[in-house]
Amino acid sequence: MFKNTLKRISLLLVAAMPLVAGAAGEVNVYSYRQPFLVEPLFNKFTEQTGVKVNVVFAKKGMAERLAREGKHSPADVLLTTDISRLIELQDKQLLQPVDSKALQAAIPARYRASDDTWYGLTTRVRNIYSAKRLGEVDFTYEELADPKWKGKICTRSGKHPYNVALVAAMVAEHGEADTLTWLQGVKANLARKPQGNDRGQVQAIHQGLCDIALGNSYYFGKMLKNDKQKVWADAVNINFPNQKNRGAHVNISGVAMAKYAPHAKNAKALMEFLASDQAQAMYAETNMEYPVRAGVKVSELVSSWGEFKADHLPLETIAANRKTALVLLDKVQFDL
Repeated sequence: MFKNTLKRISLLLVAAMPLVAGAAGEVNVYSYRQPFLVEPLFNKFTEQTGVKVNVVFAKKGMAERLAREGKHSPADVLLTTDISRLIELQDKQLLQPVDSKALQAAIPARYRASDDTWYGLTTRVRNIYSAKRLGEVDFTYEELADPKWKGKICTRSGKHPYNVALVAAMVAEHGEADTLTWLQGVKANLARKPQGNDRGQVQAIHQGLCDIALGNSYYFGKMLKNDKQKVWADAVNINFPNQKNRGAHVNISGVAMAKYAPHAKNAKALMEFLASDQAQAMYAETNMEYPVRAGVKVSELVSSWGEFKADHLPLETIAANRKTALVLLDKVQFDL
């Protein structure tokens, strides 16, 4: 009787635990991506597999949380918004490789880690927005340093991961010395101190504060679908830079498996689902991004912007220059 009582108490304690690491039929996700983007995907995955998806949403601090939790972390799958955050997780050894033929077949080599620790899911272009009052302009990133644009450029912080990735791409393409000179030229052309987000730069163009801005492609779609912000988007052209040479800089949203994932099998299944034709189409349609999987159609709105040539450089090559990019941004005191 005493043994039976202990057994009942033990079962009650297990049932009361908020997130059971070894629970079957579940997968735990830490996500930088917003709920409206990923919840439809998770619901579809659960519908098809019966595996429940538990999600923790955050804007920052994923690496710190995983490091703090260590081997006791409940995290299985990690969703991030750009290459810089994936590399941070990789550098801090918070990921484990996922050997998956399905992922390797679906995702081009330049959009995944050579050690299989992370995989891209969608891509977005680091566009140059230009005021329609300028007419049609054929841009390159290099031309942002041209003195003819003095006092005409707006951008968010140079140290935001989106801009750090672009600077790292410039280092990979041109070397450290030339990129430093380029950054000095871009800073000299700024209309104001770096501030706000990508959409805020398009608003500034609409307000006549500047004529040119850097911004991710999907923000254009978001503004066009926002009653308040549509007037901002209507004031600019979206330009794919460097189309006559190496192509436009591309960043990714990505996925990885946590180092101590307690539900590794379910985690792998979810990652493979996110790279499937069905999920890729849903993901790209919702966030107006480009699927990494070949053959998946982009949304009608994104398609209306036209085709573009993407930079040939693997994202790992670009990411390897991330620390150099940060040093150069400090050297020119870009945000001051």
